[in-house]
Amino acid sequence: MLMKRFTWFALAVGTALTAGASLVLTAWLDLHPCHLCIFQRLLFMLLAVLAGVAWLSRSRAATLGAGGLFVAVALAGMAVAAYQSWLQWQPAGSITCAGSQPSLIERIVEWLGRLQPELFLATGFCEDKELTLLGLSLANLAFLGYLGCAIAALIALRQFLEHEPS
Repeated sequence: MLMKRFTWFALAVGTALTAGASLVLTAWLDLHPCHLCIFQRLLFMLLAVLAGVAWLSRSRAATLGAGGLFVAVALAGMAVAAYQSWLQWQPAGSITCAGSQPSLIERIVEWLGRLQPELFLATGFCEDKELTLLGLSLANLAFLGYLGCAIAALIALRQFLEHEPS
């Protein structure tokens, strides 16, 4: 029981730190996050909340619900990060994320940017790689982060189902 709770605690702290790191890096290195970057930041924040609910919950249904949503959001984050990575792998100037009609992600980020610009204001382009670490863009690293989160959550859910009475 304690180990299962620890996994959710670790996921809550890890995803909150990831979202916080994106804020710190943006300010410290004067980065210009795009709509997809901001949306991924939002997804890491949501993952932190969901993992916190799974960690603190004493209800089987709430733990399973928060855990299941956590996995779904992590998979959505993988899809967004993979799309942004694909954009970044294209030859420079050949493709852009800016379209004639704003996507749902762009509309959400624009709305949040008006409400809380210091957290959600998009000022960059999705195809730009402003920062790389170990040869990986932040989108590539986010993909790996979401993948790790999904795997850890699936393991935690499996353990929960195997060891919890119905």
